[in-house]
Amino acid sequence: MTATSSPDRRSPSDIRTAKAENGSLRDRDLAAKLGLSEAQLLAVETGLGVTRIDAHPDRLIPALAGLGTVMALTRNDSCVIEKDGVYENYHSGEHAAMVLTEEIDLRLFPNHWVTAMAVERETETGVRRSIQVFDAAGEAVHKVHLREASNHAHWDTLVKALATGDLSQMLEVQPAKAPEPALEVPERADQLRAEWAEMTDTHQFLKLTRKLKMNRLGAYRVAGAPHARLLSPSCVTPMLEKVRDAGTEIMVFVGNAGCIEIHGGPIHTLKEMGPWQNVLDPGFNLHLRQDHIAEVWAVDKPTRRGPAISVEAFDDRGALIFQIFGRRTEAHDHRPEWNGIVADLPEAPVAATQGETV
Repeated sequence: MTATSSPDRRSPSDIRTAKAENGSLRDRDLAAKLGLSEAQLLAVETGLGVTRIDAHPDRLIPALAGLGTVMALTRNDSCVIEKDGVYENYHSGEHAAMVLTEEIDLRLFPNHWVTAMAVERETETGVRRSIQVFDAAGEAVHKVHLREASNHAHWDTLVKALATGDLSQMLEVQPAKAPEPALEVPERADQLRAEWAEMTDTHQFLKLTRKLKMNRLGAYRVAGAPHARLLSPSCVTPMLEKVRDAGTEIMVFVGNAGCIEIHGGPIHTLKEMGPWQNVLDPGFNLHLRQDHIAEVWAVDKPTRRGPAISVEAFDDRGALIFQIFGRRTEAHDHRPEWNGIVADLPEAPVAATQGETV
């Protein structure tokens, strides 16, 4: 959804009325219905339970530690990841920052942390509090939801310390950028495959694709097997079931341009609801729109510690939905059971391949 540069011609009061009339809709869905960004929808409540706060991770993230255990939420159009934990062990960075704990593991890209709001709402079960961060288009980058056991006494201190003083109920946003489609350069296939085979770290991959004027999905299509194998889109649920049944520890990466959130560990409870496949575990939830999955790739990248095997899903625009790896720790450097699960996943029918470069 591409938001307008301002909330159309409707006043904040008109938008609040529309919110009241559509109380059963989530903010994200109501914003889309009204042709607004989610941040614009929240902005009309500034001073009415919403406070504009500093969005920069260097100020915001350390302040969150005082809230104790909270829920960290990151999403894209097709997948939502939720993890309970404490915002500790923050590492600042001009281009990329990190939160590194066992429960909350984040990669933050500060250029996309443009607007932030502290939100308090009265509900039938009491006051709900959250911190919500948005990019220049007003699309959600990351959210923090307080739990019952959170330190709610720290809330007022945090909001007062981070408040910007901006009381405007209008928010200007930029048009949302469309996902980058697959960039393929078939004539560089031999160079891609040769340099791929010489990698010693997974982080070298994107540098390689940029050098060859490709992107992640384009490189997978060009390289083909054994580096990248196109799988059947229907393999994702059976794969998750095998991971669950084997007790295999995995790393699940879900994100957007501003934030990547990671789960490391096993999964226990899968529950399918309509198009959604859900992991519903204590402290970890994942919600995946299976009907958005257009391509799934099994990817093998060499590293000094052995092959890094991943399963990666993309939507029909070429946007990355998720990545899953076998979890590596000091105690377990390899996850052969994960590699076996991936090796057994069915390939896509030949007719499903995209173009002639796979």
